[in-house]
Amino acid sequence: MQYKWIVLSNTTIAVLMASLDGTIVLISLPAIFRGLAINPLSSFQYLLWILFGYSVVTATLLVTFGRLSDIYGRVKLYTLGFAIFTIGSVLGYLTPNTGDAGALELIIFRMIQGVGAAFLFANGVAILTDAFPERERGQALGINMVAVIAGSMLGLTLGGVLAAINWRFIFLVNVPIGVFATAWAFLKLKEVAKSPRKQKIDLWGNVTFAGGLTILMIGVTYGLLPYGSSYFGWGNPWVIASLIGGAALLAGFFFVEGRVQDPMFRLDLFKIAAFRAGNIASFLASIGRGGTQIMLIILLQGIWLPLHGYSYSSTPFWSGLYITPMLVGFVVMGPISGRLADRRGARGLATGGMLVSGVCLLLLTFLPYNFVFWQFALIIFAMGLGGGLFASPNTVAIMNSVPPETRGAASGMRATVQNTGMTASTAVFFSIVLVALGASLAPALTAAVTSAGAPQLAGAFKGLPPTAALFAAFLGYNPVGSLIPASVMSSLPAQTQSLLLGNTFFPTAIAPAFMSALHDAFYIASALSFVAAASSWLGMKRPKPVQPVAANPLKEAQPQVVVPLVKSADIKAAANEPGLQ
Repeated sequence: MQYKWIVLSNTTIAVLMASLDGTIVLISLPAIFRGLAINPLSSFQYLLWILFGYSVVTATLLVTFGRLSDIYGRVKLYTLGFAIFTIGSVLGYLTPNTGDAGALELIIFRMIQGVGAAFLFANGVAILTDAFPERERGQALGINMVAVIAGSMLGLTLGGVLAAINWRFIFLVNVPIGVFATAWAFLKLKEVAKSPRKQKIDLWGNVTFAGGLTILMIGVTYGLLPYGSSYFGWGNPWVIASLIGGAALLAGFFFVEGRVQDPMFRLDLFKIAAFRAGNIASFLASIGRGGTQIMLIILLQGIWLPLHGYSYSSTPFWSGLYITPMLVGFVVMGPISGRLADRRGARGLATGGMLVSGVCLLLLTFLPYNFVFWQFALIIFAMGLGGGLFASPNTVAIMNSVPPETRGAASGMRATVQNTGMTASTAVFFSIVLVALGASLAPALTAAVTSAGAPQLAGAFKGLPPTAALFAAFLGYNPVGSLIPASVMSSLPAQTQSLLLGNTFFPTAIAPAFMSALHDAFYIASALSFVAAASSWLGMKRPKPVQPVAANPLKEAQPQVVVPLVKSADIKAAANEPGLQ
């Protein structure tokens, strides 16, 4: 087998496994909470950090690992990433405790997986770009990007299937693949790119970026939780301090990166139009895609499936299956768009993909909460096609726009931007929906219990924070039995008890308020897609990859010339080249 195909197959397995693990937990949270014996109504922070921990660690380490790989060798650290990810998966499967202790252990083990995933994401695309010639690079990167997005969507399906058997299997499934791929990478991959001169690690850049993003996400997490008499914690002094401190550190990061000798984030690469436009589009698309996946899962698990007779315990499995059309659309279009990008350029394809995605999000707002499934399936299938049409050409445009000497750093930056967008999407879309629910949820539930023949229970829902209702829907959990005292419930007629505790009362009660909030989320996601389309159209104008800049002619008389890194002048020259059609 030719070396380039070995690289493609190995890196595709890597990004498939790492991206799959970013969402497999999302669909499996109901089974995880039941398995760990955690009450979702009182443990919101664990839910958020089981989701956030993996992506925050991955996002904060990607650029640093990309720089380390440029210095010490991409293949070495890529292989190390496989090993770390596999160890984290074993630990997740073995999580020994239950309750709060078990939740904290699982968060830590997920973070270990995130460290391994950061090595894989930071190096996979760079290794692939080094191995393939320019004329075949689009197809190779297209297949690789299909694995990234398909992995995130496959995680939703596979998580539902495995969680229905045992929640621990969602971690165990990675182990044999990780062991095999680690050994394969160690034995078969080789360093192609030459390491540049000895560089220093950007300590202050790492501290400000990792610290700023982590503290900011902590503030957002606790801002979504009730504080005092308020439904939300935005007035909590610690939340305010975290938001201000995190934002200040991130602002300081950009200040630091413009002044250190060897920055972890090559800000000068953003002078290249295609690199800048591709990353802006990727960031916006990631926010929209991540938020849309979460909202669709809540809609399926919390409302549509219970209304169609599915038990709460089975909703993760079925929601994973019912969201499969989106995965199919992406897998169909991803490889095709990669090949087309080699022949026709990335601009029109990436722009068209985002336009399709934006239109599909608008179409979702026309569906009622008790929709006809084939209509829903058709829309999300088309959305998957749009995502596949965008992802591969966008990656090709980014990686072809930079000089070979900076591919490790550029790959890490590209993956950081994408993963930061996915991380932010959870907080952004939860916030959008929760704020919209805050004003309408309590009246809706009060009206529902009155209609059910139990007006005396109206007061039980006045203190229900929208966070609890949203997470109950997200976890396929009926909170009515927990909110109403057993003595009060037993005094009600049997028919009323059956109605309140059945599958349909809670979904029907929250559906009008939730759908109004969901439409707001889809409008914002659609707007993000259209802005991403505009960025792709206006910025991707480069017809060929940037070539390394020739050595200074004044130094030609010297016996040896070394160009270890592309300097600012080289980047400026690249940025001024004519554009991509």
